[in-house]
Amino acid sequence: MMLVTDIPGTTGATFGQEVLCYETPRPTIGIHRFVFVLFKQMGRQTVYSPGWRQNFSTRDFAETYNLGLPVAAVYFNCQREGGSGGRRF
Repeated sequence: MMLVTDIPGTTGATFGQEVLCYETPRPTIGIHRFVFVLFKQMGRQTVYSPGWRQNFSTRDFAETYNLGLPVAAVYFNCQREGGSGGRRF
């Protein structure tokens, strides 16, 4: 999970305020789901880091900060390759 706020509309995420840094997923087996959701803020506001990454609710977060519906979203799955070292040639 990563959380960046106050991104100026004509720039990228590196110009925003990082509230929660990116943490790489560490799936050991099976399929891992990735979801990127973009909301439009009506103005700058103080946003607090969620205390718990597991079971984070995007819907509850958006409601807390009056963000409305997402303006964009991307969802995809990936699966870790078998074995302990990835693909071997």
